Amino acid sequence: MPKALFLDRDGTINIDHGYVCRREDFSFIPGIFELCSRAQELGYLLIVITNQSGIERGYYTEADYQSVTDFMIREFASRGIRIADVFHCPSLSGPMRKPAPGMFLAARDKYRLDMAACVSVGDKQRDLDAAAAAGCSRNFLFQGNFQPILLAL
Repeated sequence: MPKALFLDRDGTINIDHGYVCRREDFSFIPGIFELCSRAQELGYLLIVITNQSGIERGYYTEADYQSVTDFMIREFASRGIRIADVFHCPSLSGPMRKPAPGMFLAARDKYRLDMAACVSVGDKQRDLDAAAAAGCSRNFLFQGNFQPILLAL
């Protein structure tokens, strides 16, 4: 069964400037490409799991979100890193919004993942709570340094 490295977006992949919805506001966090490259080498699928309530709040549109997502995926691809999928929740509540595990469970079902072999990285406790509720065995709170996570892979 496959395994995945689950990544939150804002605050883990990119600097969280608050409701990032334009490419020019999307700044990658140093070390994210190295982490993802190493995880890919170790056979992890790379899956982004992100709350995007700015859509329901009316701060930006689904098309704005998709444009930034496409940019992010292209930037990873230009470095030889394949993002397998991106799951997002535009709602302010519900079973898909973290800390609920819905997006993780959808990824599990789509890719037939062995959740006990999966790893998650997020910058907020709700990221870790959602991953743990879905059965993800190793969950890391990112606090500005990917080195401990790299060592744990």
